[in-house]
Amino acid sequence: MIFKKNKEGLFLLLMAVPFLALTFLFAYYPLFGWVYAFFDYRPPLPLSSCAFVGFKWFAALVSNPIQIQQILEVLRNTFAISGLNILASVFPVAFAIFLAEVKSNRFKKGVQILTTLPNFVSWILLFSLCFSLFSTEGVANTVLVRLGWIDKPVNWLVQDSHTWLTMTVLTLWKTIGWNSILYFAAIAGLDQELYEAASVDGAGRFKLMWHITLPGLMPTFFVLLLLSMANFLNNGMDQYFVFQNSFNKAHIQVLDLYVYNIGMTTSSVSLAVAIGILKSFVSIVLLFTVNNLSRIIRGETIV
Repeated sequence: MIFKKNKEGLFLLLMAVPFLALTFLFAYYPLFGWVYAFFDYRPPLPLSSCAFVGFKWFAALVSNPIQIQQILEVLRNTFAISGLNILASVFPVAFAIFLAEVKSNRFKKGVQILTTLPNFVSWILLFSLCFSLFSTEGVANTVLVRLGWIDKPVNWLVQDSHTWLTMTVLTLWKTIGWNSILYFAAIAGLDQELYEAASVDGAGRFKLMWHITLPGLMPTFFVLLLLSMANFLNNGMDQYFVFQNSFNKAHIQVLDLYVYNIGMTTSSVSLAVAIGILKSFVSIVLLFTVNNLSRIIRGETIV
């Protein structure tokens, strides 16, 4: 019996080995690159030919007033866009609840497919679509000018008045179907006897959604919310990279894009790595802070 259990455990371990190897390869092995933050790296020279400078680049982040101003501006953009994305996380919940109430399975599956497909469209293709719609010669301007609603075409892609809101709306449109999948699964796992009992007591569809479906989704929602808070500084780069221009750069440059711009456009690879290291440590602190809050508030932890 003991041999059988050991054999099953060994089999499960062997099944996990490929995933552990991938995790090490893509998550831990790249950490070797942190060593560049302690050298005055000048590509394409090998690291052995570069001077060791210790914590010079970390000190440079707080010693230069212009650098401090840039970092504060980037952090403002990062926190603003991340905060708006967290506020928008209620929309996948509402989307899943209302779509689950649709009786037609064909219509329901069609909507799920149409709203999930944008998640697999790259931001480059999405920018091309937005360019064809909202550039000065795009479809939107052509229609509005012909209708007489505007006198001349407006290039909305270079407007800087609502950059944060625009990026949030685009992210929501692209991910709402994908993010709602877990909520659909949670709805499918709710006890149907609760609905039957509430219906017998005279509860309508909206009361069923409010008193049964919504509370049933709250554990899933809070776990995803806590994970989002722990990942607060990781906005990604590709979306903001393709939509950035000289007009909206002051409000679209988030931390990941700032690190890329420093490392690639100014060739300050060591400084970019130093910023990336600090971002990683802040993310770890946020993760354990949110984990402790989860233990205090919900009595459960996520790590």
